[in-house]
Amino acid sequence: MSQHILTAVAWPYANGPRHIGHVSGFGVPSDIFSRYQRMVGNKVLMVSGTDEHGTPIQVQADKEGLTARQLADRYNRVIAEDLQALGLSYDLFTRTTTDNHYAVVQEVFKGLHANGYVFPKTTMGAISPSTGRTLPDRYIEGTCPICGYDGARGDQCDNCGNQLDPIQLINPVSRINGEKPVFVETEHFMLDLPAFAEVLGTWLQSKQGDWRPNVLKFALNLLGDLQPRAITRDLDWGVPIPLDGWSDQANKRLYVWFDAVIGYLSASIEWARRSGDPDAWRQWWQNPDARGYYFMGKDNIVFHAEIWPALLLGYNGQGARNGTPGALGALDLPSEVVSSEFLTMEGRKFSSSRQVVIYVRDFLARYDADALRYYIAVAGPENQDTDFTWSEFLNRNNGELVAAWGNLVNRSISMAAKNFGAIPEAGDLTDADRAMLERSRAAFPRVGAELGRSRFKNATNEAFDVIREANKYLAEQEPWKIKDDPERVKSILHVALQVVDDAKTLLTPILPSSSNKIYEMLGGTGVWSGMPEIREVEENGRPYPIITGSYDGQARWEHTPIRPGVPLAPPTRLFTKLDPKIVDEELARLG
Repeated sequence: MSQHILTAVAWPYANGPRHIGHVSGFGVPSDIFSRYQRMVGNKVLMVSGTDEHGTPIQVQADKEGLTARQLADRYNRVIAEDLQALGLSYDLFTRTTTDNHYAVVQEVFKGLHANGYVFPKTTMGAISPSTGRTLPDRYIEGTCPICGYDGARGDQCDNCGNQLDPIQLINPVSRINGEKPVFVETEHFMLDLPAFAEVLGTWLQSKQGDWRPNVLKFALNLLGDLQPRAITRDLDWGVPIPLDGWSDQANKRLYVWFDAVIGYLSASIEWARRSGDPDAWRQWWQNPDARGYYFMGKDNIVFHAEIWPALLLGYNGQGARNGTPGALGALDLPSEVVSSEFLTMEGRKFSSSRQVVIYVRDFLARYDADALRYYIAVAGPENQDTDFTWSEFLNRNNGELVAAWGNLVNRSISMAAKNFGAIPEAGDLTDADRAMLERSRAAFPRVGAELGRSRFKNATNEAFDVIREANKYLAEQEPWKIKDDPERVKSILHVALQVVDDAKTLLTPILPSSSNKIYEMLGGTGVWSGMPEIREVEENGRPYPIITGSYDGQARWEHTPIRPGVPLAPPTRLFTKLDPKIVDEELARLG
């Protein structure tokens, strides 16, 4: 039976272009998952957008001589274009500076406030002495007072995982300019996280065996030290606080982390409005049979496994103080938080300032999108930190995409086109023929089971095992040497083409662009697997791009017999073989 599947993808921050480390965590994994779910017949809603508020946007805007809004406009477009070029099949990729987002964020805040889960408190806020601006927690570094780690941030210590306040840090300094912050009294609203400790613990324990162990362990470890957390900040760039006495304060705004996680809900509501059915979002948010999967890097686990569920529980009136659901009604909690580990580059952390980086746009200007998607699927940071190296990228592109998969496609289609002009009909099958066909068919449940559990590495390897066996089959059968038995050649090539068609389907979630090409090479017509498009929209006189698309193609997760007699033309190139010189060239760019 068809399910409603929400794919909630982490919101890339719009203070600059995104690099391949970013998309290895939130982008490609979420798209592989969504494409597979559509192929098995589920109703997928994949949403995200650019995260555009907060001090880091202001800091970068100052560097570039722009206003915060101008900077957000610039990088919203750059990021949207890059993600669309990578083939990420968003139903809606929007932004956090829309009227709709402001309204939904304010509604969630009002629901939490009405239920007693947010409260005002006078705290000590960090101020930059040179600019007078508030320093966000993440822009303050110092020594962790709990474990002694030198390099803890003002919101949490990545070494021990504990939540922190900037004033707790030993020897705090600004990451912007190295100056020591000044702490002054200021009033803010706090989220009462301790009020959710019990219900969060019960909910997280129910995920044993379903979630990735690294995610669940990290989330459970945080439960013992939940502290109230500020959800407002002293700045003028963000969502206004929707309460009397607060909404008219120009320098008080809801904190960027608070409004960004609510974006999953606001984007779903915006998608529904754009689809013509304003209530359509409810099928993914208020349906006991719906499932919600959240994709991000491991630095975002705390927000998605602790804070976002707490916000939903508070809005629903399900914390220690109870309460009643807000105007939108009770909302579903995440079914799974699918967090990837970190990707490094040539043994070093990604760093724009040190030029240890390759941005998505630059990568796609030189290499195929499917080549990057394949690398992330088979060698990405799925369950452990992983190092991207140009030599491995070269070897996987040339040795696996070109020599194994591309070679199988080229040999099979070119021989059939040259000798018969069409897909040949199989005659009597040998044991080897039947074994090859059965191996190909048997891969569907195996690969599908791995994709459904977000185990993309296992899924990719299983699909490529079929491809390697098919290449071995062709090498052993040697149809190019058979001169006096055309019927036998037809049977061999029919089997080979059937496996090509099956493997194309198995790899569609991972390699959608090349799979579409193979579908056409085999005589397919119409859309096989839909690709995203950029659509220009406008709000309050401001034009901006969104990513959307129609993904109701013919791709289905099933073995489909090929049809003898379908005309075949000589195949076109599927993947680009890379010159080994690219390794030295790319390493030289890194410096």
